Amino acid sequence: MASENTAGAAGVAEHYQGMPQLNPDWFSNQIFWLVVTLVVIYLILTKVALPRIAAVLADRANAISSDLEQAERLKQKAVEAEDAYNKALAEARAEANRIVAEARAEIQVDLDAATAKADAEIAARTVESEKAIAEIRAGAMKSIEQVATDTATAVIQAIMPGTGDDKSVAAAVKTRMKGA
Repeated sequence: MASENTAGAAGVAEHYQGMPQLNPDWFSNQIFWLVVTLVVIYLILTKVALPRIAAVLADRANAISSDLEQAERLKQKAVEAEDAYNKALAEARAEANRIVAEARAEIQVDLDAATAKADAEIAARTVESEKAIAEIRAGAMKSIEQVATDTATAVIQAIMPGTGDDKSVAAAVKTRMKGA
C-alpha cells in the first residue's frame, strides 16, 4: 500500500511540475484548511488570549491608578510633615530668641550693677586721690615756700650782707606766693 501511495504521488508529481501549493487541483483542500485554521485561531484568541490580555491591561491600569493615588497621598503627607517641621523650627527659633533676650536682660542687669559698683569705687578713689593730691600740693607749696625763702635769704645775704632778716623775707615770699 505504501508503494501505491508513493506511486500515486509520483504520478501526480510527474503530471504537475512546480510547487504543490500552487497546484490548482489542491486549492479547495487548502482553502478549507485555511478557513478551519483561521476560525480556530479566532476562537482561541477571542475566548482565551484576548480576555487574559484585557484582564492584565485592566490590572495594570488599576495598579497604576492606585500607585498614583498612593503617591499623591504620600506627597500630601510629606507636605504636611514639611509644614509641621517649618512650624516647629519657627517655634524653636522664637524660643531661642526669647531665651537670648532674657539672658541679655540678665547680663545687662549684672553689667549695670557692676558698672554702678565700679563707678562708686572710682568716685571713692577719686576723692582719696584728690585728698592725696591736695596734701602733696600743700606739701609742695610749703617746700616751694621754704626753698624760695632760703633762696631769697641767700641772694640777699650775697648781695647785701647783714641787711636782711629771715622773718621779713619769709613774709615777703608768703605775700608774693598768695598774690601770684
